[in-house]
Amino acid sequence: MLTVAGATRVLVATTPVDLRGSINRLYGLVVDHLKGDPLSGNLYLFTNRRRNRVKILWWDGSGLIVAAKRLERGKFTIPLSDTGQISLRGEEFSALIHGLEVQAKKNWYRR
Repeated sequence: MLTVAGATRVLVATTPVDLRGSINRLYGLVVDHLKGDPLSGNLYLFTNRRRNRVKILWWDGSGLIVAAKRLERGKFTIPLSDTGQISLRGEEFSALIHGLEVQAKKNWYRR
C-alpha cells in the first residue's frame, strides 16, 4: 500500500492521458503539462479517458516509481479543474485510490 505523508503533495492531471507510455512519457507529462519537477518527491497521478485506470509517478529518493491501478467496476472520481491539474491532501488521495468519491460537498457539515 502506498501511504502519503502529510508534507507530500499529490498533483492530479485532470485531463485524460494515454497510459500506455512508460516512465519517460509520464516524466515528460509532469514537466510539460503539469509544470512540475518529477524529482521533487511529489506524487503525480494520471488517468485514462474512461477513468477506470490510474498511474502514479513518484520519486522515492533513489529512483522513480510507477504504480498502476485498474478498477474492475466503476470509475475514479477526479474533480474537474480549469487549470488541468488539482492538488489533493493525503486522505483525499487515499479515498481516490480506493475508488471513493473525493469531490467536496456543499453544506455537508452540521451547525
